[in-house]
Amino acid sequence: MDLSQLHHLSATEAARAIAAGQLSAEQLVQACLARVHDTEPAVQAWQCLDEAHALAQARARDADHAAGRPCGPLHGVPVGVKDIIDTADMPTEDGTVLHAGRTPDRDAAVVASLRAAGAVIMGKTVTTECATYTPGKTRNPHDTTRTPGGSSSGSAAAVAAGMVPLAIGTQTNGSVIRPAAFCGVYGFKPTFGLIPRHGILKVSRSLDTVGVFARSLEDLALGAEALVGHDDRDPDSWPRARIPFSETLAAPPPMPPRIAFVKTPMWDRTDATTRAAFEELVQALGGHCEELEMPASWAAAWDAQRTIMEAEMAFNLDAEWERGREQLSPALQQQLERGRAITALAHQRALASVPRLLDMLDEWFARFDALLTPATPGVAPPAETTGDPVFCTPWSLAGVPALSLPLLSGEGGLPLGVQLVGERLRDARLMRTARWLQDRLAG
Repeated sequence: MDLSQLHHLSATEAARAIAAGQLSAEQLVQACLARVHDTEPAVQAWQCLDEAHALAQARARDADHAAGRPCGPLHGVPVGVKDIIDTADMPTEDGTVLHAGRTPDRDAAVVASLRAAGAVIMGKTVTTECATYTPGKTRNPHDTTRTPGGSSSGSAAAVAAGMVPLAIGTQTNGSVIRPAAFCGVYGFKPTFGLIPRHGILKVSRSLDTVGVFARSLEDLALGAEALVGHDDRDPDSWPRARIPFSETLAAPPPMPPRIAFVKTPMWDRTDATTRAAFEELVQALGGHCEELEMPASWAAAWDAQRTIMEAEMAFNLDAEWERGREQLSPALQQQLERGRAITALAHQRALASVPRLLDMLDEWFARFDALLTPATPGVAPPAETTGDPVFCTPWSLAGVPALSLPLLSGEGGLPLGVQLVGERLRDARLMRTARWLQDRLAG
């Protein structure tokens, strides 16, 4: 095994090699750290990275393996963790100077799950300010003049740059799917409530969702299996039996999937290259894909999502507003001002619109296995912005699972994500449909 190329290993490949004794966790972490040395000056994906601590975790994993102690499915695999997710052994600063130096006294539920699965918590990846829209320092590995997207900027960039094979982030609007698309990696936003959020900065209780970044569908499945679970400390956590992501992904679908191409009312925001790429993709799928027009009633989804998000954001960040609003970015100040002005009636009306959308989605998923739509209007824009989440908004509002697949390229050959949206609680089937789509295009 070429030790100089270990950072190219997927999480699945690395976990198998470590379990078989062909590779040590320390060797893998050393290779990833060497990659960080090469790429971090330009990409700046990390908010906190203690190399000695990462290596100490790896050595402890190797000692467990040598002693014959039980090893989890991510044993020895380095994982990046978005810096709004609490870690007891590292600071969690939430992308704001108001939380500088904050050190939690316990792990978030998802971090505890990663450790139980044997992962090495490599470090904390950069987030935008309080997981909103003001960019952090991270740059897109494909073109450092461009954004990696947000708010899970560092997680997507770290995976894309080969610094870690796996990372976790969160999505309230488009914060997993959008950066995955811009950075040319796989991104997974599960069904709302499937992964517990205890110990994570609250932006919007009704929308916040934990997601996964990886360089393959197999790795998304591996990561999701480690994270999905019930936690009664999260009031929206689903009590679900184990979901066999990897097994479902590996099995062929019982019949070719039926896919609906959904432009959404925001199609005019796409650029010409994106429109041409998706038209070609739909043609390549032939009879397996048909266009589905969204009813006019869906146009209200974007306003509803914004109302819910900004009202709940104003509530959850009220302490920051009262303590140090002048230290927040102008963009966040404006969001919080809008949120504070939203009435309870407007918030409740927005929430009440969601069941109607879900009823329509249930009708669609009685006919189709997945919805196909862009992940973003185009390739990553300049670094002064995090990009437009408009093609993620309705699916975040509805709480349905979504994937971003790096299957297309747009302007200048930069990555262009294909988004697949699935039925609630059918996340593993959505991954299987994604595998079918990927294989069909490759064949």
